[in-house]
Amino acid sequence: MIEWDPRLYKWEQIADVVAERIKDGTYPPLSLISEVRLQEEFDVARVTVRKAMQALREQGLITTKPGKGSIVSPNEFRS
Repeated sequence: MIEWDPRLYKWEQIADVVAERIKDGTYPPLSLISEVRLQEEFDVARVTVRKAMQALREQGLITTKPGKGSIVSPNEFRS
């Protein structure tokens, strides 16, 4: 369980954790990231996870396709 920093939004903190997992290889390129699993892991609402995923998309770390889910971007496409 994460210790929430009250100075930051939860979605920001989730995005930071997932970004770190991508960078350290916990989530390798082209692996699927489950919003449901993140929702359960962090015990937050789905909308909170979706905001985190949006931030990760904006950073170029993931790609989301409707009906398919979110995958970690290949290394060559990351910013």
